[in-house]
This record gives sequence, C-alpha cells and structure tokens, in this order.
Amino acid sequence: MKQLTLVVAIAAAFTAGIAHAEDSKPDNEISFNAAVVSDYRYRGISQTRLQPALQGGADYVHNPSGFYAGTWLSTIKWVKDGGGNGDVELDIYGGKRGELAKDVTYDLGVLTYVYPSNGLNPNANTTEVYGQLGYGPAYIKYSHSVTNLFGFVDSKNSGYLDIGANLDISNGYILNLHAGHQKVAGDNAGVSNDRLSYTDWKIGVSKDFGLFTGALAYIGTDADKSAYASPVNGKFMGKDALILTLSKTF
Repeated sequence: MKQLTLVVAIAAAFTAGIAHAEDSKPDNEISFNAAVVSDYRYRGISQTRLQPALQGGADYVHNPSGFYAGTWLSTIKWVKDGGGNGDVELDIYGGKRGELAKDVTYDLGVLTYVYPSNGLNPNANTTEVYGQLGYGPAYIKYSHSVTNLFGFVDSKNSGYLDIGANLDISNGYILNLHAGHQKVAGDNAGVSNDRLSYTDWKIGVSKDFGLFTGALAYIGTDADKSAYASPVNGKFMGKDALILTLSKTF
C-alpha cells in the first residue's frame, strides 16, 4: 500500500508545479525509483510481517499541465497471512497537481492497489480517490475508498486522514512528521469497526546522499493488537519500531 516510499520524493511533491513548467524541465518527464526497507509499513501497519521488503516504481509527469501517472511494486506477506495467495503489491495511480496560490499546492488523483491472484473474499484489490492541500512544507490529505478496503467486509467508503510536514533542518537533512487516522467503515464479519479503526504516527529524518537517499523513522500506532496481529507468528503488526529506508530515484 503505497506511501510513495521515497521520502524525498514526498517533499518534492509539494513544490511540483509551483513554477510554471520550469525551463530546466522537459514537458514530458519519466523517472524511476528503487528502495529497500527494513519493514514495509503502510499507514503504520506492517505489510511484511515486520520483515524487509524490496520496492520500485516508475512515474510520468506532464510538467506544463501537472498531470501525472505511475506504478509501484513491493514485496508483501500479509495476503498469505490472510489465507490468500501472492507476495506482491502493484499500485497504479494518476492525477493532477499544481499551485492554487503562492506556496499553496494541490494534488488530486486516484490510486488502485492490486494484489495479483490474491484469492481473498472479499477481494483485496482496493481503489481510493484522494485530495491533498499543501502549504510550504506542510500538507493535509484525505483518501476515500470507493471499493472494499483491502479485503475488509462491507468496508466501502472507509477513509484515511493524513497530516504532516517535511521540514528542512540543515545541510540537506529533512525532518519528516506525520499523523494519520484510518477509519474502517461497516461491520466487518462481526468485528466492530472501532477495533479496526486506528491512528498512526511517524517522526523521522531523511537526507539525499547523492548515491542514495537514506531515511530513518520511528513509526507507531494505537491499533487494536488482536485485530492487527499476524496469524502466522502472533506478533502485533502495528508495534512501535524504527524503520530504515534506502532509496534511489533516477
């Protein structure tokens, strides 16, 4: 479940489109990214049973208009934990970003999470629409599911509110702050949605070292331990942890 893992790319998203198609940028721009993470956390919940993941993707941007599209993949373990098949997540997304006023940016789009041959019922594949407003390094974003949410029963119209900021400290170091709340709609197979809904947070630091971008973050949740425990090893998938990410955009 894509976080747009490359932390520096998140900061760049706030300023994309602020200049009117800067002269240094081509009209059509394609970039690629790759990363290794010590634990793939999505909205604070481990997707890899608290183990490392390999990730990568590609993005296209039409700089004059701000329209963009992309795809992203990660290794996962949670689908098999849920009794299904598959160990890959594929995200496909597109939208438009730009500037509303000086230092005020927007980003509107749709994102589909695909879990090939997942075999879960309901199907794990999920589509969300999202909207984001940014002011300088800060942002607020809301994502709304137009399908069931990652295989939860009757969970269409679930929502996730995300607020945060990526602040330049000094010498290229970026302080990454985030808090979010996942609201899971519906009565999920008799499990109260109060148990499935939760808040997550992150505080971290990142820096582009040229050869790669490094990010270290402390991530945690107040998720229900019984609702988000792995059926394989019984460990809580939303436990507080330090997460290391090494990534590269090219």
